[in-house]
Amino acid sequence: MKNILVLCTGNSCRSQIAEGYLQYFAGDKAKVYSAGVEIHGVNPKAVKTMAEDGIDIANHTSNHVDEYMGVNFDYIITVCDNAKENCPYFPSRAERFHYNFPDPAKATGTEDEVAEQFRKVRELIKAYSANFVQQHL
Repeated sequence: MKNILVLCTGNSCRSQIAEGYLQYFAGDKAKVYSAGVEIHGVNPKAVKTMAEDGIDIANHTSNHVDEYMGVNFDYIITVCDNAKENCPYFPSRAERFHYNFPDPAKATGTEDEVAEQFRKVRELIKAYSANFVQQHL
């Protein structure tokens, strides 16, 4: 079984969505963790957006990257430029990947417009996650 860490700035939206999809697509082939270089709490709109697609992340927690220093990761995926630039050194041979997804938490507009931005980012992360699992697991 592979260990995958998904990193973002606050571990509230993008990394939570990616953790949900990567675990869904990987099944028992991987254990997926997510963390942030800061902790912002899990965004309720991310939980709602994932539930719309049948993925339950309601019990996810927002974790700091330092909590996982003892885990031997096979893959580390940064999902925003800030996390890539501020990721601490991991004493492992983990293969690193990066994709800078838009931050849906910064979306503005009506409630419907913000929800649509969350859905767009969700679909980007879903496609990335499915492809990642197909290529690497």
